[in-house]
Amino acid sequence: MNRYVTKISVERIEKSIYLIRGERVMLDRDLAALYGVETRVLNQSISRNRERFPSDFMFELTRAEILGISQFVTSSNLKFSKKVTAFSEQGVAMLSSVLRSKQAIAVNVEIMRTFVRLRRMLASNAELATKLEELEKKYDRQFRVVFDAIRQLMTPPEPRRKEIGFAKTTRK
Repeated sequence: MNRYVTKISVERIEKSIYLIRGERVMLDRDLAALYGVETRVLNQSISRNRERFPSDFMFELTRAEILGISQFVTSSNLKFSKKVTAFSEQGVAMLSSVLRSKQAIAVNVEIMRTFVRLRRMLASNAELATKLEELEKKYDRQFRVVFDAIRQLMTPPEPRRKEIGFAKTTRK
């Protein structure tokens, strides 16, 4: 096994994958950290090979998108960044041809495996939802409560947001 692969956990890669504009993407900063290079070096390599990265492989985030992500990444200077680039799965795959180090290749293999694992998980969840609908059509209303409970378990909970501002209190 390659010595670079053992240093990178699947969990770290999964935490670096965001859903932006309906696509699973990774940010230039996270990729640079995984590859062991500075973000500026990664972006320079991309600039020199711009024809390899069409708009469906990578795109620049808007200010609102940067601020939205920075709320979830608490230990990051992301909100102060002027330019952040997001890479789709194909863009990440293309990076291995631009960054030719052994570490970049090993990291890329692990990232591709993580994307495949995520796709399988989503597909199995979709299959489960389809089977549940078929069962619901088959059985009568008595089981509706059971089906509703299963659907609630399948739906991920919404993250709780801390309320901002002052609470109005009444004095007696």
